[in-house]
Amino acid sequence: MTIPALRAIIFDFNGVIADDEPTHFLAFQQALAEDGLALTKEEYYGAYLGMDERTCAGALLEAITGRHDPARVQRIAERKAALFASLTETRRPPLFPGVVEFVTRASARYGLAIASGGRRQQIEFALHGTPIEKAFAVLVSAEDAAIGKPDPAIYRLALARLNEAPPRPVPAIQAAECLVIEDSLAGIHAALAAKMKVVALATTYPPEQLAAARLVLPSLEHASLDSLERLVREGDRS
Repeated sequence: MTIPALRAIIFDFNGVIADDEPTHFLAFQQALAEDGLALTKEEYYGAYLGMDERTCAGALLEAITGRHDPARVQRIAERKAALFASLTETRRPPLFPGVVEFVTRASARYGLAIASGGRRQQIEFALHGTPIEKAFAVLVSAEDAAIGKPDPAIYRLALARLNEAPPRPVPAIQAAECLVIEDSLAGIHAALAAKMKVVALATTYPPEQLAAARLVLPSLEHASLDSLERLVREGDRS
């Protein structure tokens, strides 16, 4: 049996690269309140974090009303995005400590991608002017995937685009050769369903809630590329 080698790293964005999960929650909570709906912090972090705005709003509405209402979902999602832009207009979301150094080292070895339920404009705004603005060969955002995490589609799309990005890797990168870095339960489940290895960062949830990941780290400050390569070569847990 061929032992997989690490050839690509795919990053979630919110809670992994940018420290902006609390701001996303506040914007979503306000958008829902304006539409007559309530969302507690416990509910958001327990069930909805990691989903894109459409998936989150749709799931919440169905849970409360028992109905599927695409127009209302769209209205809430657009309002949430506008509120997030307003909240971050004068203070760009900071990058987590260690992110720039880790991404810079990783970009010299592997193909890098972002696969996020966040909007492209939000991601590009957070990265603009940073040393890692151009480090990612692929950026897959909420606009690119018809369905969000925990569905694996966004990670499968990121891999497909990595294989199309010049210079095209030969042979093509396989899912088993990809490592995903996530902070949310929905994201971990999406990556595992895409047959990729997952490292979780305990930036949003306590480590014990992230046990489905192959490895849990406090942050990217504590991540060693050599250790991650060994993790991929070791294969799945028996």
